[in-house]
Amino acid sequence: MEPSSSQVPASLPENAYRELRPGEIYRPVVPPESRMPEVTLRAIALGLVLTAVFSAAAAYIALKLGQGIESAIPISILAIGFSAAAARKSTLLENVIVVALGATAGIVVGGSVFTMPAVYILGLETHSGFWQIFLVPLFGAILGVLFLIPFRRYFVADMHGKLPFPEATATTEILVTGERGGGQAVVLLYSMGIGILVDLPCLVLRTWSDVFTTALVPRLRALTENVKAVFNLNTSAAVLGLGYIIGLRYSTIICAGSFLSYFVLIPLFGRLGALVPGGVLFPGSPSISGMDYQGIFESYVRYVGIGGIFSAGILSILKMSPVIVQAIGKVSSEIARLRGPGRAGAESPRTERDIPMARVLAAGIVLTLAIGLYFRFVALAGVPRPTSTAAAALGLTLLISFLFAAVSAWAVALISITPISGMTLTTLIVAAILLAQLGLSGARGMLAVLLIGGVVCTALSMTGSMVTLLKVGYWLGATPRRIQLALAGGAILASMTVTAVILLFARTYGYVRDAAHPNAVMAPQANAMAAVIRSVMESGQAPWFLYGLGAVIAVVVMMLEISPLAFALGMYLPIELNTPLLAGALVGWLVKRPSGNAALDRARGNRGTLIASGLIAGGALAGVFDATLRWFGFGWVEGLAGALDYGASAKNWAGLAVFLLLGAYLYWDARRAGAEEGAGPEISL
Repeated sequence: MEPSSSQVPASLPENAYRELRPGEIYRPVVPPESRMPEVTLRAIALGLVLTAVFSAAAAYIALKLGQGIESAIPISILAIGFSAAAARKSTLLENVIVVALGATAGIVVGGSVFTMPAVYILGLETHSGFWQIFLVPLFGAILGVLFLIPFRRYFVADMHGKLPFPEATATTEILVTGERGGGQAVVLLYSMGIGILVDLPCLVLRTWSDVFTTALVPRLRALTENVKAVFNLNTSAAVLGLGYIIGLRYSTIICAGSFLSYFVLIPLFGRLGALVPGGVLFPGSPSISGMDYQGIFESYVRYVGIGGIFSAGILSILKMSPVIVQAIGKVSSEIARLRGPGRAGAESPRTERDIPMARVLAAGIVLTLAIGLYFRFVALAGVPRPTSTAAAALGLTLLISFLFAAVSAWAVALISITPISGMTLTTLIVAAILLAQLGLSGARGMLAVLLIGGVVCTALSMTGSMVTLLKVGYWLGATPRRIQLALAGGAILASMTVTAVILLFARTYGYVRDAAHPNAVMAPQANAMAAVIRSVMESGQAPWFLYGLGAVIAVVVMMLEISPLAFALGMYLPIELNTPLLAGALVGWLVKRPSGNAALDRARGNRGTLIASGLIAGGALAGVFDATLRWFGFGWVEGLAGALDYGASAKNWAGLAVFLLLGAYLYWDARRAGAEEGAGPEISL
């Protein structure tokens, strides 16, 4: 007899988070033989509604504030809430589909609003319209889905217990705890409340600084100004929770990369800039004279991190070459045997069924033709040698998307952060130089470069988010094929919504501040992309030395048997995002110190993971609420924030104090778990 939904235990197996022993298998919460409802009309309807709402909200926030919002975690909470309020409670797997559909909002936004507003910033709007902008994120999203399918098993199954998957862990804990209820639900709820209480006043009213910095410490100010060395720490509850889940190993490597950037490279470039006449270290680079540490990081050191990420991506591809060969062989064998998609999928357990490889290949061929025709007859219509140029643009788009897909998936699996902006900047530079060599310039050249970057950017955003959702499905027992189809389908609605927001803002506010648009939307990422395209297309300059330095560092780190991608991410990301990860990981290490009682140790680790997940969820909800207040432009909020201002230095120390108290609380609450709570999975990262 097959288990029904009521017979399925809502708890993760003991081996959910640790590496499997030889011969051991992982059985998900919902076993493969279960026929629990998964794709239903209510799940699709709720998922699409949340997709539309979060797409519009995320697009606004990204354009206005230059930052994205987390969608999967708030949507998982909303899914549980709607389920509890409905006449029939949604199943665990229905909620997975809701989250998968809704998550396309953040995926598509991350790929489109960071690039496509540059159409207007560069004055290319006469060459573009709704359909031209709509197709870019749609092509990229579907391309990302197709590229990751062959590697699903590698990331979610073969690497089981070897990668922390912090966002996937938080989402899974929320869904499972919502299904299970009881004491664990209480722990999750009050930890979410604590996360909101810590992050919301800071974000909305600026009651304390969200980043502690030694730049505001008088005794260290000379070190900051003269040596350009500074220590920053984000005081967010969400980032502390992420660090707990990531674990000490990867957090240490990431912070080591940050320390190299901030305590070695920034002071070094600052000193060299002072010695070189004019402060220009490389041709085409900005002068360091007068730059503070942040300017040196943005203009020089971050490019070293991008080079490291690119090199680490190549190394990852080489490491995964057996997996790539295996995936290609699987496609070839399916086609050779002329097996139908239905029969091929039926031979595998439900929890192992992807979209059949033959169908993936067919979709890939159709998509390749569509992108090629798009470049030939839309982006490059009227240019010299349009066919050969379109072929070059198509090949570059596919190659870079494929290479960086693994980077994006690895990055999200490690720290739930994808360096999309860095990889997209690299794409734009390479594309601009290649197309310039083919004789392309002017408006058409810049538009082609931008469209290539938009497709690649969205593809990378999709692969990063998709690996998270597939891991959630792997832990819970969802069907991979249905998650993949949900992401592809949700991308259509998300692309339409985001495109509409981009066009609406272009016509009402504009993206370039002038007499006609005095209150233009700044769109920071899109402005950065536009600046890169304009400079490279006009001068052909690129920071190749900095890229090369980063690549060399990544190779050296790999030779030391340290994860090059984790280290490169540390070099690329601002230090304030990495130091709290290490702090959270240290708290986790202290919580999980052996006590001699295995059940008690497991209970403490489980409770700590649940609390950390709550902090992440609470921080995400606080960010959404803050963005909502800014959306409606409540003036009284700014007025109240100004009334509560008690000085930058005092707020700086207050932020550190709140962060330390929160870390102490996380340790205390996790350590007070009883041995009877140790029935769930043991975290071992």
